[in-house]
Amino acid sequence: MERIIRRLGAWALSKVRTMGRMVLFLIESLYLVFVPPFKHRYLFRQIRFFGTKSLIVILLTGAFTGMVLAIQLYYTLRKFGSDALLGPAVALSLIRELGPVLSALMVTGRAGSALTAEIGIMRISEQIDVLTTMALNPLRYLSVPNIVAAIIVFPLLAAIFDLIGIYGGYLVGVKLLGLSSGTYFSQMEHFVEMSDIRMGLYKSISFGVIVSWVSCYKGFHTDETGYGAEGVSRSTTEAVVMSSVLILIWDYFVGSVLV
Repeated sequence: MERIIRRLGAWALSKVRTMGRMVLFLIESLYLVFVPPFKHRYLFRQIRFFGTKSLIVILLTGAFTGMVLAIQLYYTLRKFGSDALLGPAVALSLIRELGPVLSALMVTGRAGSALTAEIGIMRISEQIDVLTTMALNPLRYLSVPNIVAAIIVFPLLAAIFDLIGIYGGYLVGVKLLGLSSGTYFSQMEHFVEMSDIRMGLYKSISFGVIVSWVSCYKGFHTDETGYGAEGVSRSTTEAVVMSSVLILIWDYFVGSVLV
């Protein structure tokens, strides 16, 4: 029993230590955002990496999410005689919840995993150690541009996701199920408020910080999870899983506080 308690305590202390290191990593990265010089060239490259290269995935996911959402909500609302509220139901579901969350999860799987693998390879090939030896802060080159790029790109991708999803719901609700086009959009204008849009904006920005932060941290500490390709693959998996879980947890927290 004593051995079990000792091992459990050692495991808990290691997790607390890791959480502390992650928080310090984020604090230092955010501090360097406001300390010149800023690497604009790396920022533009990462904006393209997070945004442009993820656009096709966002468009496809948003369109089919809106279509599926419209079908399910239509048959639910029709049972209560409220099928005219399909438009605002689709819009509110996408703007407040599904748009920010699903777009963040898609970018995590596409860009977050690649970012972790890229930095992880730099770690095991000692490129990060070279920067440190040259008295250069690797966070300024690798972490700061990614965090700033994610803060800029994630709200834009979520907005595109929402727009495409709303028109996907329009195709299903109006063209397939026979709902009036005027009813679909006019009811949406009455029920969707600016506070709903701000909610989605806040969530998208925070998700961008979470994904870039976790991906960069896991890449920086690839050498702690294993050696060579095994360490990179393990770090990539941990980054995607942790980012996805934190997105869902933070989504609930923000939704319950800012409701």
